Amino acid sequence: MNLQQRSYKKELLDGDNIPFADLKRNMRELNTINTLLGGHAITLKGFTQLLGSRKYITVCEIGCGGGDNLAAITKWCKRRKIQVHCIGIDINAGCIDTAISNKQFTGKAEWIISDYRNIKFAEKPDIIFSSLFCHHFTDAELVDQLCWMADNSNAGFFINDLQRHWLAYHSIKLLTSLFSSSYLVKNDAPLSVARGFNKTEWLSLFEKAYAQSCTISWQWAFRFLIIYRHD
Repeated sequence: MNLQQRSYKKELLDGDNIPFADLKRNMRELNTINTLLGGHAITLKGFTQLLGSRKYITVCEIGCGGGDNLAAITKWCKRRKIQVHCIGIDINAGCIDTAISNKQFTGKAEWIISDYRNIKFAEKPDIIFSSLFCHHFTDAELVDQLCWMADNSNAGFFINDLQRHWLAYHSIKLLTSLFSSSYLVKNDAPLSVARGFNKTEWLSLFEKAYAQSCTISWQWAFRFLIIYRHD
């Protein structure tokens, strides 16, 4: 795998007609990976930086999968007596079914089966975010996505996604080959890294989207946290 440039090879998860049992196993293992490698912690870091002193917040995740990120946010807010309304959007009906039945989620939520680009909010959410979602798109699609997130959020948006790096690629390939029981995870986890980004690429994408006021920070393990604030 040549990691000098982004791979545009499609992941299996982007295909149609994935059996629900396989999809559910994939989401369960990804949640475990996110928990053990700090992915949920990065999501919480992005959320808290945009939250400020608010005691009521509306947060929307595009590509929400099984709702595990929103569950982590809800638990964090509950401990701090912050009222949070969550909106989860995913194009895959199986993901939304899983999110609705997610026993980790105990908060107020609206779950939407749709391409996020087709959503018209009656009231804009304060924060929009994505986690391990951006790498599924081409650069041109991502420029439009950044514009959409800026246009549809009140406080701003953040992105939690993968750094394209040879050590990350070979490490996750080895770990999933040894411990994963999901053919989707075994195939897609290393491919996701190959479809990831470096910092220069992120800066170029934001420049093309005319969204200059972003911060990009490297996070363990081989992630970037990108935060855009409205002035």
